[in-house]
Amino acid sequence: MKEIVFSENAPKPIGPYSQAVKAGNFLFIAGQIPADKDGNLVKGDIKAQTRQVLENIKAILEAAGGSLENVVKVTVYLKDMNDFGAMNEVYSEYFGNSKPARAAVEVARLPKDVGIEIEAIAYL
Repeated sequence: MKEIVFSENAPKPIGPYSQAVKAGNFLFIAGQIPADKDGNLVKGDIKAQTRQVLENIKAILEAAGGSLENVVKVTVYLKDMNDFGAMNEVYSEYFGNSKPARAAVEVARLPKDVGIEIEAIAYL
């Protein structure tokens, strides 16, 4: 059985998809970009963008009854791999000792030409 998860504290989807889908004990969180809950893009460097993306993921997890500690897998999409170190600094603040498996890839382009998008899978 699957359940759609939605948080008012994260941006609404900009296309035909859900913020997250819960299937059994797994929560699949759609790629989040650096937009606030009203859909306004966050201006600033990759650290500011990463912080907003992780706040969105955190809000969606909370709507599903979880937290960042429940995240088991993350995929980070970066417009420029030179931003990896700065992204990693902020990422470490959020995940601390709860380190999910992760992949990070550089891509040619992201929605709305942002610098980062992150998707996550959590086990609740």
